[in-house]
Amino acid sequence: MSPLWLSLWVASIALIIVILSGLAACYWMNRCKWSGMAIIDALITLPLVLPPVVVGFALLMVFTPGYAFGAWLETHGMSVVFAASGAVVASSVIAFPLFYQTVRSALQSVDHNMEDVARTLGASELRIFFTISVPLAWKGILTGSILAFCRAMGEFGATILIAGNIPKVTRTMPLAIYSYVEAGQYMDAFELVIYICVLTLALLSAIHLITKGSLFRHIDNN
Repeated sequence: MSPLWLSLWVASIALIIVILSGLAACYWMNRCKWSGMAIIDALITLPLVLPPVVVGFALLMVFTPGYAFGAWLETHGMSVVFAASGAVVASSVIAFPLFYQTVRSALQSVDHNMEDVARTLGASELRIFFTISVPLAWKGILTGSILAFCRAMGEFGATILIAGNIPKVTRTMPLAIYSYVEAGQYMDAFELVIYICVLTLALLSAIHLITKGSLFRHIDNN
């Protein structure tokens, strides 16, 4: 069961990172009027369209102790390469664009007249964002969180490059499935596949119940 619990732990930590950084990025992108924002938006979305192995290689180059940032981390007692934290980093980077694009779309669909009224009453942009925009876009944020969590839990390509496939350390469920299939242990692999499918379906079903079946229809109901 260790791959199951490790996957849940990695996906949960990655989701926290993605939500905090994603909301910050959406706030900045929706309020910044710089002409080059399209380029930044494309860079943020890049991990969504690149092969995960390419993203994993880029992360390996950044965090390898032989390079500047990796060496700095190592001198401060922090290790990312071939560690559980590497799996968290890989899952966060891969899942981030899904959350970002979903939430940004939801925030753009919010009634801007309400935000303008708050501005006329002297509310700051940060207060408007967290007290008006975010509550009105909660279904989009919930949708993005679910997609990000599921993507983080199923991450394989980037994880195997930066974190490796170390049993009980970095071997998440996708990596364990790969290892079992490679060893010819198809029943063990099938068991983990069932776990992933049941977890994902249960999560989606629960959120559908919470949102009364409007999980991916947040724009019309805002």
